[in-house]
Amino acid sequence: MHMDKTRVVVIGSLNMDIVVETERYPQVGETLSGERVRFLPGGKGANQAVAAARLGAETAMIGAVGSDAFGEELIHSLQQDGVDVDGVKRLDGVTTGVASIYVAEGDNSIVVVPGANNQVEPADIDRHEAKLKQADIVLLQLEIPVETVFYAAQKAKALGKIVVLNPAPAKPLPDELFAYVDYITPNRTELSRYSGLDAEGEALEPAMLRMKAKGAAQVITTLGEAGSAYLDDEGKACIIPGYKVPVVDTTGAGDCYNAGLAVSIASGRSLREAVDYAAIVSALAVTKFGAQTGMPTEEEARGFAAEHQQIGE
Repeated sequence: MHMDKTRVVVIGSLNMDIVVETERYPQVGETLSGERVRFLPGGKGANQAVAAARLGAETAMIGAVGSDAFGEELIHSLQQDGVDVDGVKRLDGVTTGVASIYVAEGDNSIVVVPGANNQVEPADIDRHEAKLKQADIVLLQLEIPVETVFYAAQKAKALGKIVVLNPAPAKPLPDELFAYVDYITPNRTELSRYSGLDAEGEALEPAMLRMKAKGAAQVITTLGEAGSAYLDDEGKACIIPGYKVPVVDTTGAGDCYNAGLAVSIASGRSLREAVDYAAIVSALAVTKFGAQTGMPTEEEARGFAAEHQQIGE
């Protein structure tokens, strides 16, 4: 284990989240007056990159934005958090990815327009092979084309890297992909979809074992406020409860979880410790507003851990 910083490469999406708050959802054909609008940097890939960087990892992002003002802003925002953005290409005549989010009655509904994210291609992975070579761990999600994710996982494994796949949002995946994945991190809904078993309640363990049988080395399921589960050496599902915290905004909590897990694993911690660390950082993430703005720092995570005395240094 090298003493310098853990190196993470995130390959994925960058979106501008346009968050509109209204008292209720508009009916079809109706115009409502909303309360406020916010433009917040998002996209699962970029969220995970920011989270990893704040947790002390040397982080590089590979992805794509359009040549519009949103693209500029998203790149600038990543740079401010110290993320290496050389791998983010700017495409002329293409719009940057946008998530249009309506927040009403305590719920949200989201329309994602992928834009430039749909144009992250295998050639981009080849172009930035040097970044993959330097990485300890490669973090992937599914807001870019599946063929690119597959290619990136294969290439990362060929280079001897640890691969973490956050299979969100759920999309059809080729079964061959799982063999290139060291850690797969579905939530319950995604787990049900990929395992073909309803993963509710008691069925959690069989569903996780089915995923493992498909080839993923480790299966970690996030369970929202109930915490998360991993399989021990005997193939038993172990549940690590979540931390009770005042919830301000759950956006990005799953992304923070994945980044915490990846940084922790890459720095040589055991799976159990990594899962606990991921639980700590994702708990901290829900106590603040916004996906990226709410990502905690390494220092905050240490303070929280000390307070809860769950993990030693």
